[in-house]
Amino acid sequence: MTMRAVVMQEGQLSVGHVPIPQPGPKEVLVKTLACGICGSDLHCVKHGPHLLAAARDVTGVELFDYHQPVVLGHEICAEVLEHGADCHRTLATGSRVVCAPFLLRQQPITLGFGGIDTPGGYAEYMVLTEDLLIPVPDSVPSDVATLTEPLAVALHAVNRGALGTQDVPIVIGCGPIGLAVIAVLRMRGIGPIIAADFSPTRRAMAKALGADVVVDPRETSPFDSWKAMAAAAAPSDLGRQTAMFAGYPFRPSVVFECVGSPGVIQQILAGSAPCSKVVVAGLCMEADSFKPTFAIMKEIDLAFCIAFTPQEYAEAFSLLATGRIHLGALITGHVGIDGVQGAFDRLGSPEQDTKIIIVP
Repeated sequence: MTMRAVVMQEGQLSVGHVPIPQPGPKEVLVKTLACGICGSDLHCVKHGPHLLAAARDVTGVELFDYHQPVVLGHEICAEVLEHGADCHRTLATGSRVVCAPFLLRQQPITLGFGGIDTPGGYAEYMVLTEDLLIPVPDSVPSDVATLTEPLAVALHAVNRGALGTQDVPIVIGCGPIGLAVIAVLRMRGIGPIIAADFSPTRRAMAKALGADVVVDPRETSPFDSWKAMAAAAAPSDLGRQTAMFAGYPFRPSVVFECVGSPGVIQQILAGSAPCSKVVVAGLCMEADSFKPTFAIMKEIDLAFCIAFTPQEYAEAFSLLATGRIHLGALITGHVGIDGVQGAFDRLGSPEQDTKIIIVP
């Protein structure tokens, strides 16, 4: 038995037929109902060798084989069809689920970066780990449920920021992750929130999701805007002080870098307040550099982050399912399997789309 899937091989996408995967012990076969296209999927196609080299150099792991067919897709909502051996069968067939994209095998597999025997969501069927399944209530549409994964990434970034009640955050870059970061900050009551992006469409989304001040960085510095909003009303509101910047009269600052382009970290170090914390969530696929003296003299903390914990994934879904966070506006298009290449092309322009969902 075969199924239709979008296959990536050597940086090219094509539609073809591949075998329907078989669930192993403690796994379930599911029908893919919806799958989001992630920025990392775009990176895999455009910068595959660079991404693989980085993963190999840092972890010693081959993320995927560039020369072999790979089925992308890790932002998923699916329907349970069949249980493998040793399953608890807590969720009946027909249940809609979301799932952190990992197969908990002896050699764990990250779904969306596996071969055709462990395909991601750019296919009609997938295999998932039963213990990671989370049921989706009828009130949550399948396409919205796929936003659990990018929201979990944003939640992890905000957690890495460890913001206090007096912190005034700046979000640089309002793509899906930056927008989700804004939503998490607003939900937690942290603010005022400053956001910056070149795109008018994404600036409008940032405002709708809770940013208090939204700027085009070509016209207005987000760091100047931060100063206008972050003046300390009382000594107890002041951020950490250093001898070099004694008496700095502002609240603490946390800057979220959600762009992932060379030069942005240095721009942030140059513009941000002393004693800021910078959380780097953007995935830069090129060599980058910055001047350490900027961070040293300002005593800036740099924190880098990727992905999320299983607990953060579950929390992200709860936030969506209970309506504490609304991200449906991020979804700007839907395509079938035959439309994936066109969707990749559209996502190259921030004025066209923010998040496109594949409905196999």
